[in-house]
Amino acid sequence: MAVDREDLLRYYRESRAKLLAAIDGLTDQQMSETTIDGWAVKDHLAHLALWDDLRAAEVERISAGFESAWKMTDQQDDEYNAAGYELRRSMSAAQARWELEQSRRKLLDAITAATPEALDPSRYGAAGLHSQHEDQHSGWIARWRGEKGY
Repeated sequence: MAVDREDLLRYYRESRAKLLAAIDGLTDQQMSETTIDGWAVKDHLAHLALWDDLRAAEVERISAGFESAWKMTDQQDDEYNAAGYELRRSMSAAQARWELEQSRRKLLDAITAATPEALDPSRYGAAGLHSQHEDQHSGWIARWRGEKGY
C-alpha cells in the first residue's frame, strides 16, 4: 500500500532538520575528527548522502515501471556501506555538506514526481522508501557532541 506523499516529504524534511541541528556550529576541523566509532561527522554526512542518492534513483526507477535494483542481503548492505565509506572518507567537510544537500534535493524531487507504485514501500530493497537511518545518525552525532562538549 502506498504511503502518503506529503507525509513522506514532511518526514524527510523533519529528519534533515534534526540532522542539521545536530551539526549546527561544528567547524570543519570538528567535523573531520574520526572520533565517532572511527568515523568523522563528515563521514556520516557522506554516508547519508550515498543512501539518499541510491534511494532517489530507486524512486525514479520504480516510477519508470521497473523493479528495485538494490534488494541486498544484510551482508551485501554491510559491504556496500564499507565500500561507500572507503570511497568517500577523503571528502572534505565542505564536500560532504554539499553532497548531503544535493542528494536530499534529488530525493525530495523524486518523491514529488513519484508514481503511486513508487510510493509503495514493498517495492523497495535495501534503500527502502521510509527509513529511520538519518535519525540514527543524528542521534549518534548529538551524543558525540555531548561527550566532546561541542
